[in-house]
Amino acid sequence: MNKKLQHIAFVFIGILLVNYLANSVHKRFDLTKDKRYTISEVSTNLLSKLDDNIFINVYLEGDFPAEFKRLQIETRQFLEELKAENSNIRFRFINPDNIRERLVKRGMLPSQLTVEEDGKLSEAIIFPWAEIISGKQVELVSLLPNSVAKTQEAQLQNAIEKLEFSFANALHNITQKEKQKIAVISGNGELEDIYLYSLLSEVGKKYRLAKFTLDSVTSNPQKTLKDLTKYDLAIIAKPTERFTEQEKFTLDQFITNGGKSLWMIDNNYADTDSLYNEGKMLAFPRDLNLTDLLFSYGVRVNNHLIQDLYSAKIPLATGNTGNQAQFQHLNWFYHPLTNENPNHPITKNVNPVRFRFTTQIDTLKNPIKKTPLLITSVLTKKVGTPTFVELQDIAKEPKQNDYASGPQLLAVLLEGDFNSAYKNRVKPFQTSLFKSESNSNKMVVIADGDLGKNQILKGKPHDLSLDKWTGQQFGNKDFLINTIDYLLDDSGLIQLRNKTIQINLLDKQKAYTKKRFWQFINIGVPLSLLALFGFVFNYLRKRKYS
Repeated sequence: MNKKLQHIAFVFIGILLVNYLANSVHKRFDLTKDKRYTISEVSTNLLSKLDDNIFINVYLEGDFPAEFKRLQIETRQFLEELKAENSNIRFRFINPDNIRERLVKRGMLPSQLTVEEDGKLSEAIIFPWAEIISGKQVELVSLLPNSVAKTQEAQLQNAIEKLEFSFANALHNITQKEKQKIAVISGNGELEDIYLYSLLSEVGKKYRLAKFTLDSVTSNPQKTLKDLTKYDLAIIAKPTERFTEQEKFTLDQFITNGGKSLWMIDNNYADTDSLYNEGKMLAFPRDLNLTDLLFSYGVRVNNHLIQDLYSAKIPLATGNTGNQAQFQHLNWFYHPLTNENPNHPITKNVNPVRFRFTTQIDTLKNPIKKTPLLITSVLTKKVGTPTFVELQDIAKEPKQNDYASGPQLLAVLLEGDFNSAYKNRVKPFQTSLFKSESNSNKMVVIADGDLGKNQILKGKPHDLSLDKWTGQQFGNKDFLINTIDYLLDDSGLIQLRNKTIQINLLDKQKAYTKKRFWQFINIGVPLSLLALFGFVFNYLRKRKYS
């Protein structure tokens, strides 16, 4: 009897111990091959800093295509992983059907999808958005971002791959106490504010922006340099006037003191307005006095114009119908389209980027790491300047033999320890901030000043990612935003854009052709087995009790 009581006591204590361990020790195991449910170290570090409650509303609820049920499931599972990592995170899924107008007013635009069912096509509207709320701050998360994907299945895969980046980036933004500062350089004929509005209005949601007049070095160079070093990034967008040695020295020392830089350089003068008005224009080199500065960092922006058979279209009047001019969209080889570098987070899944009257970049041998970001197709042609560019050339049939210059580098990322261009030279002015070499730093050089220039429609800035005449979508805006994020990212957050997941999607054609077979397997076979079981059971029962 005593032994039985001892056994019962041991069992009871064991049950209590197991329950205690189950409540106090929590461990999740990711058994997927691609570790899709494993939170990265970057996200883990971010979650460990969250002390306040975070509320997440996800508007992926209701009836929508079966493929996008997968996005709903993956989003729910990912948020469960976040909640398991930090209990301050709470989420809920909301059906947007009755609050559509409210969501649109808050910037959550719906997506229209094509649904194929039983061989028939139909349209469906979904709201692939989430909002993260922390106190009075709200951050929107797009769960179906724009991408280069050609099919809904590929778009879905891209969306699932970017789930961690999208949520981690939003959590980072909403919890960041002090925003990083960006200086938009002016004073050398850079682009006016209205032409940078589409880009900077988006960038301004995450960073602090300020215009910085560089020509103030003429009155007080030391103060100008000191003020500039307070910024984290400098954007030099299409300067058109020559830089003085003092201005170059200021930018140089900003870089060696740790400042990141984004250069959008036009080394040729090409006036598109005169091309449309007069049918031709003279393209000729522009001397910005930046060659030696960029040369010291390991790149050279050349003066040859690049033509590419893979190019964007422009509208041209090709005739009249009554009093109405008829327009046709034709490829303009001076506007190359570049494809993404799929192996880098800046350019992965970015739509083709449009260049306008661009030149190309040469890289020089030095210890700086150089990563090509945007490259033309192989069917290119270099055109020396000065030269006349005539609009009537668009009607000429191109000869493939003339376009044999191969791929041309148009945008490059430089990373490493940059030597000052004034390391062994006389300094334009004396400063206590002088450094002959930077610590680990980054910059991006682009051989086109118009890459970030938005069009103007009815006196207002037009979206940089959309051409107002042809309706073509380009990746210029996404590329530049990703570039700025990469340059200012010290935590490795943007590396999450490189996450790759293999999604096994349903083969619609195969499912449609074998629909009857699988219906029989799923419905007929279970019923047949049930009937067989009933028959055998009754037979054995009668035999036993007869």
